[in-house]
Amino acid sequence: MNPSSPVNSERPYLGFGLGLRPVHYEEILSNPTPPKVDWFEIISENYMIPGGRPLHNLDRVRERFPLVMHGVSLSIGSTDPLDRDYLKNLKALADRVQPAWISDHLCWTGAHGTNMHDLLPLPYTEEAIRHVVERVQQVQETLGRRILLENVSSYLTYKQSAMTEWEFLSEIARRADCLILLDINNIYVSSFNHEFDPLAYLNGVPAERVRQFHLAGHEHNGDIIIDTHDHPIVDSVWDLYAHALRRFGRVSTMIERDDHIPPLAELLAELDHARTRADETLAAPRVAAHR
Repeated sequence: MNPSSPVNSERPYLGFGLGLRPVHYEEILSNPTPPKVDWFEIISENYMIPGGRPLHNLDRVRERFPLVMHGVSLSIGSTDPLDRDYLKNLKALADRVQPAWISDHLCWTGAHGTNMHDLLPLPYTEEAIRHVVERVQQVQETLGRRILLENVSSYLTYKQSAMTEWEFLSEIARRADCLILLDINNIYVSSFNHEFDPLAYLNGVPAERVRQFHLAGHEHNGDIIIDTHDHPIVDSVWDLYAHALRRFGRVSTMIERDDHIPPLAELLAELDHARTRADETLAAPRVAAHR
C-alpha cells in the first residue's frame, strides 16, 4: 500500500452487526427468517484451520450475511518478527470469506516467542510509531488491502510516552495508510483508568480513517474498570457512542459479547437500541462534540 495514497472519502457502511459466536450458530442458520442483524464479525483465529465444522458453519453464515474479520494475534507492536505463517493463513481465510475488511489491535501480545494471551499497550513514542508503521505496511502488502487497527483498553502507562494515545493511533494510521476500528467502550474504560477526557480522544481521531465502531460491556470495580465483554452496554458508553456519531457520522457498529453470552434475542434487542440511538442522535441538530 502507498502511504501517500488518499483515503476513500466514501466510507463503506454495513449497518449494525454482532460478533459471530458458536452458541448462536443453530438459531442463525436454522431459522427461515434471518435475524435482524446486518453483518457478523468473526474472530479470525477461530477459523484459520484446514477444515471441519467451524469452517462449514462459517461458509453457511457467509451465504446469508456479510462478514468482517477481527484478529487478536497479529501482535503488530511486538519486537518479534511478524509471523509469516500466521499472515499466510490469515490471507487464505480472507480469500475464502471475502470480508468487507480485516482488523486487529494496536498492541503487542508477546515477545521472545512467548504469547501473553493479552492485548498489551505500547509506549506512545516516535520510535514505537516508526516500528508499528513499518510492520503495518508489511502486513498490508501481504494481504493486498488496508487493515483496521483498534484502540485497546489499558491498565498501565509508560514513563517514556511522549504523546496521547489518540495522537499515537492517528499518526500510525496516517503514516501507514491504514484505517481505524474505534472501540467506544475501550475509550471509556481507559479514560476512567487514566483520567483523560474521552471527548478529547474522539475529537483527536481523523474522521476519514474511522471505518468501524465496537460497543461492549465492562466490569466496574470502583477504582478501575476492566474490559470484560461480559455485561450489557452501560449508559455512559451509550452516551459516548452518541458523541462519536455526532463526530464521525454513520459508522458500521458492532456489539461484542465474549462471556456470559445471552440468548441471541437479547443481543438483537441491544443491537436495536444501537440503531435507535444512532437514528435519534443523527436526526437531532448537529452540535460540536466538546465539553
